[in-house]
Amino acid sequence: MTFQKEKTYEFLEIFNSSKHLIRAMDGCTHLELLNDINSPHIYFTYSYWLSESDLNNYRNSELFNKVWNKTKVLFAEKPEAWSVEQKVILG
Repeated sequence: MTFQKEKTYEFLEIFNSSKHLIRAMDGCTHLELLNDINSPHIYFTYSYWLSESDLNNYRNSELFNKVWNKTKVLFAEKPEAWSVEQKVILG
């Protein structure tokens, strides 16, 4: 997520006030915030969910809507999101 430089602190306040609520959502086993070392206004949230259904329940929750509505007005660029899975490489 790329934020307007002057809005970065506001995003951090939003994240810090809601991270414990997100972590408490059914199926969330991990949530952390990562910051680009070369661009201090670029952040990534990194989370583990037990299932895609749990993630979708969060995405459709009142909590997500509340956090997202506060966050999306702070972006400098269109946000991106990926759902990935860990693969075992044989050989």
